[in-house]
Amino acid sequence: MTILRTIAEVRAHVAGARKAGATVGLVPTMGYLHEGHLSLLDLARAQADHVVMSVFVNPLQFGPSEDLESYPRDLERDRRLAVGRGVDAVFAPPLAAMYPDGRPRVTVDPGPQAGRLCGAFRPGHFAGVLTVVAKLFGIVAPDVAVFGAKDYQQAVLVARLVIDLDMPVRIALAPLVREPDGLAMSSRNALLSDAERVDATALSRGLFAARAAFAAGERDPARLAAQVSDAVEAADTLRLQYAELVHPETLEPSPEASAGDVLAAAAFAGATRLIDNVRL
Repeated sequence: MTILRTIAEVRAHVAGARKAGATVGLVPTMGYLHEGHLSLLDLARAQADHVVMSVFVNPLQFGPSEDLESYPRDLERDRRLAVGRGVDAVFAPPLAAMYPDGRPRVTVDPGPQAGRLCGAFRPGHFAGVLTVVAKLFGIVAPDVAVFGAKDYQQAVLVARLVIDLDMPVRIALAPLVREPDGLAMSSRNALLSDAERVDATALSRGLFAARAAFAAGERDPARLAAQVSDAVEAADTLRLQYAELVHPETLEPSPEASAGDVLAAAAFAGATRLIDNVRL
């Protein structure tokens, strides 16, 4: 498997794959892979002949007080895991390759959908996400790009980016992958203390309880969200940031729960921010 460091190397590599008649899939990541990431690679492998995975911890999507410096990194481990899933190339650029002039002067405006849910608490986050995604699409020019359902708001915004800016990329959404105890897989889980790791499962338990309540006939969004807040409040090391039921495409609040709606939530386990969601 090839490790690519520069934009020129990526473009030459992809040109070679296309010359051989291959379709190209892209899986953007920030590295420190877990089984959730690997499921994205499997989906890309199933939908494209040639798979490129990017590993880049994008500073544009971190706020001043967020965990950019402590975000876990291990490129050699990522490389080994990617090889095992049939990845053809890893694009792991240094910061200077992606942002040679420092912070870019032109960025992507993610629109009003980015001001809700996670975006309400992380101003500028989704502008940073969509800017780096747009750059990766321009560099790799994939036929298909795979994103995970755990970052549901991100996936919706990326899909909107492609539609509104007429990008010739098909977006594939991979299901959320969980640990055996229900915790949504995340690179940030490695930052949890033992006590925080135990308490963190309260977030998914609350979401599962809300989904069960909906299946039993509950249609009040506030009561469904309360299932999450009650579960989180019962855990010593957790602090709920939000829990909200939204339309799966517009991300607007649902006045009454309907099948297909998404209940999204975020909580802090100590200093580590966790996100999760379920679809009703």
